[in-house]
Amino acid sequence: MQNVIMHQVLLYSTFLIAILALFFGCYACGRVAKVQTAVKDLDWDAVANMTGDLATTKRTIQTLNNRINGMHSPKVAEQELMLQLLQNQGQQKNGKMVGG
Repeated sequence: MQNVIMHQVLLYSTFLIAILALFFGCYACGRVAKVQTAVKDLDWDAVANMTGDLATTKRTIQTLNNRINGMHSPKVAEQELMLQLLQNQGQQKNGKMVGG
């Protein structure tokens, strides 16, 4: 009795797996057909132009990120403090000699 139940479970589970595989295969074929129709009129010049535009956009984004990261770095604050110190020292000297 238990052997028969095991055979039925194996039979139905393999049938279910086969149906799922058929469904996923049809879904994949539909996606491939959709991509092929989308790129049917695309030529290599258009691909080259898109690649160049993408590289330009990437370079612009990297430059912007570097600028933004530079604004938040502690080096900028330290440089500003040093400039203020130098300016304050220049203003304190008034030409009078002390001592002697």
